[in-house]
Amino acid sequence: MAFLTQEQLDALAQFDTPTICNAIEGFGVRAKTTGYTDPSLRLRVGMEDKPMVGYACTGIISARFPAKPEHNEVMRAYYRQYEGFDLPQVAVIQDLDPQPVGSFWGDVQATVHRALGCIGTVTSGGVRDVAEVEKVGFYLFSKEVLISHAYIHMVEAGGTVEVCGMTVQPGDLIHADCHGAIVIPHEVAPRLAAACRQAVDAEEALLLPCREALAQGRRVTADQVMEWRAEMTRRRAAIGK
Repeated sequence: MAFLTQEQLDALAQFDTPTICNAIEGFGVRAKTTGYTDPSLRLRVGMEDKPMVGYACTGIISARFPAKPEHNEVMRAYYRQYEGFDLPQVAVIQDLDPQPVGSFWGDVQATVHRALGCIGTVTSGGVRDVAEVEKVGFYLFSKEVLISHAYIHMVEAGGTVEVCGMTVQPGDLIHADCHGAIVIPHEVAPRLAAACRQAVDAEEALLLPCREALAQGRRVTADQVMEWRAEMTRRRAAIGK
């Protein structure tokens, strides 16, 4: 697996997740119903106009019952995922509790993770200390917002996780914004920014004449819309080619 350069990651951050999704679809590498989060994930802290892009470090947490001594070593193994890696990383954390009761994320973990090189988290659990975390400059994407950390502890580290319908493995490339999070397949990642530009261009085939009509105060016809849609479809078929 080859990692992208920081310049390539920055290029992907210029596009929102729907555009990323459209561009991935053009390569035909997976079903259109997989690879991204369901509507339960929410952006709690971050910049809506600047997506989070980074490589996944994974863990599984629980907060319903107290930790055992051996869980300290699991925590150490989790933190070690961040060592020796220079590109931005994203913590993708699955919460085992059917209803999250304790938050792994707050001011303390956000600060620790920023120091480790992590820029944000995507979790099926909860987050807290939202105002304080915002000052740290750390992205929070979560299913819940919680008050307590309860008995929170790391159960597993560095394996495959499922977060809000999205399956993630360590090292997966994650792109996330106010719409949710998506896994970028490694095999298309180097060409994805160019494909995103193709995806934008494809939509312009329909959007530009409609915008022109709106600016001129005139209405378009069904036949015109279908003609422009056909051109958009033609351009979409060329994405990734």
